[in-house]
Amino acid sequence: MQKELQIRVLPEVAGESHLLEEYLIDKEGLAPEDLRHVQVLRRSINARSRQAYYNLKVRMYINEEFEPDEISLPDYPNVSNAEEVIIIGAGPAGLFAALELLENGLKPVIIERGKNAKDRIQDLKGINVRHEVNEDSNYCFGEGGAGTYSDGKLYTRSKKRGDVRKVLDLLVGFGAVKNILVEAHPHIGTNKLPDIIANMRECILQHGGDIHFNTRVTDLIADSSSIKGVIAQDGTRFTAKSVILATGHSARDIFELLYRKGIEIELKPLAIGVRVEHPQSLIDTIQYNCETRGDYLPPAAYSIVKQVDDRGVYSFCMCPGGVIAPCATSPGEVVTNGWSSSRRARSTANSGIVVELKPEDFKPFEEFGPLAAMEFQRSIEQKAWAEGGKTQTAPAQRLRDFIKGDVSEDLPNTSYAPGITSVELGSVLPDFIHKNLKEGFLQFDRSMRGYLTNDAVVHAPESRTSSPVKIPRNRETLEHVQIAGLYPCGEGAGYAGGIVSAAMDGMRCAKQVKMRRGNEA
Repeated sequence: MQKELQIRVLPEVAGESHLLEEYLIDKEGLAPEDLRHVQVLRRSINARSRQAYYNLKVRMYINEEFEPDEISLPDYPNVSNAEEVIIIGAGPAGLFAALELLENGLKPVIIERGKNAKDRIQDLKGINVRHEVNEDSNYCFGEGGAGTYSDGKLYTRSKKRGDVRKVLDLLVGFGAVKNILVEAHPHIGTNKLPDIIANMRECILQHGGDIHFNTRVTDLIADSSSIKGVIAQDGTRFTAKSVILATGHSARDIFELLYRKGIEIELKPLAIGVRVEHPQSLIDTIQYNCETRGDYLPPAAYSIVKQVDDRGVYSFCMCPGGVIAPCATSPGEVVTNGWSSSRRARSTANSGIVVELKPEDFKPFEEFGPLAAMEFQRSIEQKAWAEGGKTQTAPAQRLRDFIKGDVSEDLPNTSYAPGITSVELGSVLPDFIHKNLKEGFLQFDRSMRGYLTNDAVVHAPESRTSSPVKIPRNRETLEHVQIAGLYPCGEGAGYAGGIVSAAMDGMRCAKQVKMRRGNEA
């Protein structure tokens, strides 16, 4: 017999299997020998009261043996001689599109401007240690996209846009731990993602797909109504009747290419702000209402949203036990982001704190048409580079000093490896963003007492929250509204906001490619 229950238990009960079994035996009035196994189906933390609890959904096996579910990969066919579909970009949208194409008997041809996950590491060292930015290989570009070395958060609210469970099952099939199927806010970790991505690559290659690294697409082959292929920087031509455009939110050269060729794109407002780092122990104390979190609670996260002058001011990509990373994609700019390893074991917690932008904010850049938000974004990053000393050193300020408008006399060590320099951040951020952030932080402290402290450091800017453009597509076919066979896809096209939603969008586009090719056959 199997029985499912929703229960609320103390952290130590959730963390020790024998205590959980004892709890359930007592709760259900069972003989100890009758309970053969307890399977946790869902786990989340409730820290809203003074005592933190775990909410668990469990399945009890009563006088019945437990047989674990086996997660297996699809039986992919060999597609070496199948029709080719070009995928521009090997981020989550591109990789999951490729896997879906394999499953549907089409040959993915991935063209990736950056390097494979392992070889990217030297370029990450370059930006962290030598302040050198490789425009094709960095935290944003390369195999796995921005997610590979930027945390691996798998939580999404876009559950109606695709099959979340299939994405998670595939990740487990390629090497992720099974607990991502259980946690309410699953997370893989930057240290584990590269091996999972490499396993995906080998699967694609073994089944007849092609992957071209270090190959930047510089032109599209298209007539007035349909795509024919793409041209790489070295002049190589790749031809196909279907092209999935999955370049990520930082591929400015692709946005410029589309605009230059008269292929319709739209301005898309984004959010811009700063990245704030606190001691993790402080966030634990605030969130768990205790002096120390103990052995059974993970490093605490937070998610907070306030309204200031009719704009959202909110936390973005919060990284418990994490690190702030330099994420510029061109020389002459500074960009910050955050990541955590699988254990989230660092002593610092960081989060983007950003301000919602609106179309009218980009009027000073209206000469750039639909690229106005991109140029607004770029102008802030270039100003941060100049104010930081024209290196990857980030301009920074202690949090209370930020509120008061004082230049910090000194700065503590932070996790941002290239280093920080004391700057009054009003010289980096547009006035309205600066003002809204100040008020937002004051409101944060009313909800999270102790958040507003000079032990926290504000790094500028957090500017790559999403794509600054949207590439319009037909809602039914997912093809570009002008160019048949061109499928704008994922975060860079404005249709996703993280690993899972990008992966789902990649699979959706691949399915539409299959449907279109089948209809034309």
